[in-house]
Amino acid sequence: MKNVVYFDLETQKSAQEVGGWDRIRDLRMSVGVTYNTANNEYRIYSEKTVDNLIKELQRADLVVGFNVLRFDYEVLHGYTVMDLRQLPTLDMLVDLQRILKHRLSLDAIASATLGVEKTSDGIQAIRWFREGRLLDIAEYCCFDVKITRLVHEYGVAHKQVFYNNRFGNRLSAAVNW
Repeated sequence: MKNVVYFDLETQKSAQEVGGWDRIRDLRMSVGVTYNTANNEYRIYSEKTVDNLIKELQRADLVVGFNVLRFDYEVLHGYTVMDLRQLPTLDMLVDLQRILKHRLSLDAIASATLGVEKTSDGIQAIRWFREGRLLDIAEYCCFDVKITRLVHEYGVAHKQVFYNNRFGNRLSAAVNW
């Protein structure tokens, strides 16, 4: 059985705090979450266990995420010398941007495809980190991983996903996941 690992992480700092988007690895991970299909289970990682997260990603037959190549992997590059972009990865944002020629949010796809919306955002997760509310971050991150998994599974099954454009129209994008 193929081990697909769905993955997302949240950070301790904002891009503004570290001097801009060219310093993503300085954002530091607060919480990372995976869901792997080999065990059908979620795993939650803190910064102290980031090495275990990286090992899980390395063992995956495929890592699936949303903006993982540019963001999540780059955050993790602050903890490892390994180039995580070499892992077998499906970055749904990159794939959809290639098809549509513009960026979409996970929320735009999830709401149009599944009728669900994200429960929070990364800025709120940073506030929670400062307040020591790691369980709130873990819950939010688990939900993002679940949305990512459901969008991916929908795309695999139906060969398309939906999104709402800036005019509020529901459009489809063909995918080959």
